[in-house]
Amino acid sequence: MKTQERADNNILQLFCDLDDFCKICCPLMVVEAKRELPTEGGKVKKIRKRATKIDQSEIMTILIYFHQSGYKDFKNYYLHEILWRRAREFPFAPSYSRFVALIPRVSLLLALYLFSLFGKCTGCSFVDSTKIEVCGIKREHSNRVFKDSAKKSKSSMGWFFGFKLHIICNDHGELLWITLTKGNVDDRVALKDMLGSSFLDMFGKIYADKGYISASLFEKLIREHDIALITNIRSNMKNNKPVPQEDVVMLRKRTIIESINDQLKNISQIQHTRHRSQTNFLVNLACGLIAYCLQEKRPSLHRDAKIVILAA
Repeated sequence: MKTQERADNNILQLFCDLDDFCKICCPLMVVEAKRELPTEGGKVKKIRKRATKIDQSEIMTILIYFHQSGYKDFKNYYLHEILWRRAREFPFAPSYSRFVALIPRVSLLLALYLFSLFGKCTGCSFVDSTKIEVCGIKREHSNRVFKDSAKKSKSSMGWFFGFKLHIICNDHGELLWITLTKGNVDDRVALKDMLGSSFLDMFGKIYADKGYISASLFEKLIREHDIALITNIRSNMKNNKPVPQEDVVMLRKRTIIESINDQLKNISQIQHTRHRSQTNFLVNLACGLIAYCLQEKRPSLHRDAKIVILAA
């Protein structure tokens, strides 16, 4: 009973937060009732956007709560959890096929809501990337949904076909920034693009693995952003400069971002290999990231607590 009550409180709190967010953002967004698309013959085809009884905040709640519910299959989750067990909470929930068609309508709102959940830089940040497969490697040539967007690449776990999710987090386990690239994009190129964003206010040090080793990148971050990139050295490299003991310890604590990647895949389920739409793929990824940001307990180094103990 306590578990059920906790789940009811979580979904109620999630809906209230999303409903308040939609009330602020929806009036600022221009929503067109009808769209016109040119066809090959020069004629204009009108696409009717039918109204629905279910609110956008309810759609967002259903999508995000799936990543918190423990279900592995969205269809079973929607049919059993939403249409059957929570029919009172969602009285206007449409059929499964109709709900899937409504998902793209909330894609922009989900992106804005995810952006609002990002944390602030504390001067100690971590960066890493993880693969996002869109299908099995043996089915890469038959995949049509991501034929022109996903790419084949190799990671430490072997070959994959899909994308890379690049994440920057702080020492509290809060996400600072994310970016999604093709699977064959270099991690150092993605880091340059992320730090070049005007929305990201970074300072201090960034700890990374050996895949980010680059003398030109190190100098550029110091010169343009006043950020120190700290990495381990390879076995065939000469270490002429002594590494401070603090940086050695923090490089060992880099497992925090690996724990985040593990939770994103195994708990928030950001990876799914049966997508039939690129838009729904991005929505699933955004909802998984939001579900992680809303967790009560996240991987953390608890550096503030140690400082208080030492001061006492």
